[in-house]
Amino acid sequence: MGIFQYVRDAWERRNMPMFTVPERLMSPALAPELMLRPLRYSDEDEWMRVHEANAQWLAPWESEDPLHGPGLTFAQWIRMLRRGEREGTGVVFGMFQQGRLIGQISLGAISYGSMREGIVGYWIDRNHAGRGLTPLAVCIVADWALFYETGPLLHRLEIDIVPSNQRSQSVAHKVGAIYEGVRRQYMYIRGEWKGHECYSLISSDAPGGFTARLLGDTRGEKSHMLS
Repeated sequence: MGIFQYVRDAWERRNMPMFTVPERLMSPALAPELMLRPLRYSDEDEWMRVHEANAQWLAPWESEDPLHGPGLTFAQWIRMLRRGEREGTGVVFGMFQQGRLIGQISLGAISYGSMREGIVGYWIDRNHAGRGLTPLAVCIVADWALFYETGPLLHRLEIDIVPSNQRSQSVAHKVGAIYEGVRRQYMYIRGEWKGHECYSLISSDAPGGFTARLLGDTRGEKSHMLS
């Protein structure tokens, strides 16, 4: 293929939707009930309530701007999310159970071309932790991102974790993510650059799907033992 054909194909791909944002992603039958859907402007009050109620629970892992720029309002953040969806760079889902927001999971820093990877991040309400919902959410997002024709059809997902965050490490282990090493001074958290452990999920790790593997590997266990 000539260079001009390559450039033209790359330009055309750039100007096509990279993925179709799903209205919702549901957990399968026999799994704990969980719905993932993109956050909306109308979620502001509930999102603020849940996030503020978990402020101390989440504080040790919350990233900050090292340049201390102005923060975003919720509406500005949602507009930024919509732009990221249009550009194919990321998507953020709210985690819902019985119609109530209980957490958040994101797929960001998406790259295409020869790499086709993205980074997964998540948090959950303290009262819903330990019930298997976060590993389930990670697997649902992984299946959509790696295998669905309407998804970005990535090859690799990465989960980066502060080494002292044992609960998040447990999630990575439960979904079968592979430890790859430490990223030095990876992210600015609570006033300092912190190294993060890097875990990965690759499409060939679970040809039958990550959700099916999670549920199959834990058959007979109670749902609360999944995280």
